Amino acid sequence: MGYTMSMKIGVIALQGNVEEHVEALSRVFRGEIVKIKHKGTVPSCDAIIIPGGESTTLCRLAWSEGIAQEIIERARQGMPIMGTCAGLILLASRGDDDVKKTRQKLLGLMDTTVDRNAFGRQRESFEAPLDVSCISGGPFNAVFIRAPAIVSAGKSVEALATLDGRIVAARQGNMLALAFHPELTDDARIHEYFMDIVKSHAKK
Repeated sequence: MGYTMSMKIGVIALQGNVEEHVEALSRVFRGEIVKIKHKGTVPSCDAIIIPGGESTTLCRLAWSEGIAQEIIERARQGMPIMGTCAGLILLASRGDDDVKKTRQKLLGLMDTTVDRNAFGRQRESFEAPLDVSCISGGPFNAVFIRAPAIVSAGKSVEALATLDGRIVAARQGNMLALAFHPELTDDARIHEYFMDIVKSHAKK
């Protein structure tokens, strides 16, 4: 854990579950955690988290603030990124009709196609025990709130968990996308897994 003290992880703080991610991250990370609201901070971070929230608003603000462009540049350099719920949508390359209608400009970093309201229309929010292949210790109690899902993915994308035949957790390189909210539980295994990605990247 020693070398993590000098590392910095940013949480995009434009909208959504920012404080919850900061709290969850602080349980598994001893370095600096910063909330990112403006352009200029992303380049100095060792990793970032894009939280859940209202994806249309989050996307619009990320581009207008110049943060989206910085995320894309750092992602191309291999910086680890975790996107939850709305963050999963932003990381995708392709969206459904809802994304097209609202003209959301996605980051296009993961070779995925998302259904923005995959579970939301049927049931606003729910919890489900989820088998996530990247963690041990039994099912993860996943919290879904008007959740999206990945409906198709390229060969470079590894599906880590599925629900009702749709991908709800995936990894591509150093990017981790989750349809659920790990920050809303006391189970730190997902954040620990992300920190393993961060530490592996830092060693290179």
